[in-house]
Amino acid sequence: MAADGPLGMLAVQVCFADVGSIWQREVQLPEGATVAAAIAASGFRDAYPNVDPAVLGVGIFGKAVPLTALLQPHDRIEIYRALRFDPKDSRRRRADHRARRLRQERGG
Repeated sequence: MAADGPLGMLAVQVCFADVGSIWQREVQLPEGATVAAAIAASGFRDAYPNVDPAVLGVGIFGKAVPLTALLQPHDRIEIYRALRFDPKDSRRRRADHRARRLRQERGG
């Protein structure tokens, strides 16, 4: 693992997209640090005590990873949040809405 900044240290970013805002912090960690260590160093748990990354999941640049994943310099750790709607239900509702609108436009 390559050093980034001070000898033996690497910089990573921890991000969380909350409803209506984005929380992000850059942290310096020793080489060999894990995703869990970055989250702890970022102060995320203080900012969002009711959000558990272990339950909701985390990723690095959009790819899901375990909390034990080792970090590389400049990784962006993304803490996921619960979905507000089930994507399958949302697609089904949109399809139903389109079908009703088409029937109305056709006069039926």
